[in-house]
Formats: sequence, structure tokens, C-alpha cells
Amino acid sequence: MKKSAPSLSGKTVVITGASSGVGRATAVAFAKKGANLILAARGAEALQSIADSCTALGVRAIPIQTDMTIAAEVTRLAEQALQLNGRIDIWVNNAGVLALGALDEMPADVIDGVIKTNLLGYLHGARAVLPVFKKQQKGTLINNISIGGWVAAPYGAAYTASKYGLRGMVEALQGEVNTFPHIHVCALYPGFQDTPGAKHAANYLGVQPANPIPNFDPNRLASAIVKVAQRPTNSTYPDWSAVFARGAYGLFPELTRSIMAGLMRMAQRKGTPSNTYPGNVLHPVAYDMRIQAKTSSQRTARKAKMLTAAAIGATVLWMVMRPKMSSKSEF
Repeated sequence: MKKSAPSLSGKTVVITGASSGVGRATAVAFAKKGANLILAARGAEALQSIADSCTALGVRAIPIQTDMTIAAEVTRLAEQALQLNGRIDIWVNNAGVLALGALDEMPADVIDGVIKTNLLGYLHGARAVLPVFKKQQKGTLINNISIGGWVAAPYGAAYTASKYGLRGMVEALQGEVNTFPHIHVCALYPGFQDTPGAKHAANYLGVQPANPIPNFDPNRLASAIVKVAQRPTNSTYPDWSAVFARGAYGLFPELTRSIMAGLMRMAQRKGTPSNTYPGNVLHPVAYDMRIQAKTSSQRTARKAKMLTAAAIGATVLWMVMRPKMSSKSEF
């Protein structure tokens, strides 16, 4: 008989990047399970909005304006979280930013901003909460990384660097805490999410970015994060595209990179022209702080299936032709 999932009622959960997208959805998902929340983000107004939504669900939700790139602010976040009931049960590293475009066409401060938020922000979070977990002898650190931790994204070099670094951070920390049986360091590697993230991204593509397909409902990812909190696992792949992308990249990295780069260049040729801008990388934005962008539809779902089928077909063709090409090159 399958055991019921452990209760999260009354647990203290810290969520970073809680003001929009996956972070906002995750706050609601934990609130529905009865957890008390410490919600962190840079934008005060959006942060207060999600705190009010969670409070309306009958839990305590405390917004704490925090810049995850500043270690002292993250330490303060942990200290204030402890004031709620003297412990932190779950910490969700989620705050992240995206910059799109050729690396050599991006300002240096935008590149630095991506690394500081995505990589250093998670390191600061881990550094702040792990001493609390060790004192308690218990706790779960959940890191929402993205399949970008396994699959390189052309025209997103800084983002890729940060996500590859996060995978290394998680695996290193899993070794560091393996003598603490009740402390868990977990990672999720989801595919693209249907959030306002593309609208918030720093954009140096020359065209208006859009959510790639397939993309997934961030509420489903939030549910997966809650499940990991209840039953911790080292690595979780919440959707089929993440499993497919990791497998394809692991077997055929050069082909996968070429396809992805080609799709990005096609988007640049056919997209709506746009000025360049730093998005939310350097400063928080106040627009479109929803959970879901709601770009998914039957049409995009069909297109996603067609693209996936095309990718599988190209992979199979490449597997068939490669030996023949190799044998010809020997003469």
C-alpha cells in the first residue's frame, strides 16, 4: 500500500524569485498545502501581491524584498525566515534571469548580471540555509535549474554557463551533506515554461523574443516542486521535453546544438524587429508579473509535436548516414 505524502502544513518554506512565473506558482502551491511562506524577490509591489494571495489561502506569507546577487541580503533573508517559528524546513532556489543574443553583442554588465543572479544567487541561498539545516539536522534545499543545466542554448551563452554551473553546485553539495541523512539537496530540470520570462528577458536578438515550443504550464512545475519537498530526490525531470532534450543532447550534442542554433537564426530572420534592452537582468521590472503567459494552445501543441517528430527524424537520419559519411571520408 502506497504511503500518503508527508504533510507540509505548518512548515516554513522560503521561495526566491517568488514575484512571477514559476516562483509565484510555487508559492500558491505550497500555500494550498498549508505551508507558511517567506517570499523573496526584488520587486516590492509584485512580491506583496503574491503574499496577499497566499495569505488569503489561510497561511502566513511574509514578503521580504531581496536581491539574491548580494550575499548580505540573502543572509538577512535566512535570519528573518527563522523569526517565523525558529526553523526553516524547505528553501526553494528559483530566482533567475535570461539574456538572449550573441554573446559578443551583449553588454558586459548584462552578462555579469545573468551569472550573478542565476549562479551566485543560488550559491548565496545554499550558503545561507545549509548552516540552519545542519543545526536542525534536517531540511530540504530545492534548486529549480532547467534543462539548460544539461543542454547548451546557442544565443544564451551566459544563461547556459550559469545553469551548467548550478548542476555542478548541486552535485558538489550532495556530496557535502551525504553524512546528514535528513538533509537533502535536490535539483529539477524542467523544459521551457509558459511564463512571462521571455518578456522579462534581456534582448539582444534584434527581434521580439517569444516562448519557444513546446512549453509547459508553470503550475505543473510548481506541483512537481511540492512533490520533491515531500519526497526529496536528487534529480527530477518534470516533463517529457526535458527527458527528450537531455537524451538527444547526450547522444548527439553537435547535431542538437546545430538544430537549436538554426531555429534561433530562423526566428531572428522572421521575427518582429525590436530594439535591444536589458529586461529584468539589471533591475526588476513591474510589467506582466503573472504566473502564466498563456501562449499554449492546440495549435502550438500540434506544432510542438511536429517539431519533435522532425527532430527525431533528423536524429535517425543522421545515425543512418553518419557511418556512410565516415567511411567515404577515409578515402
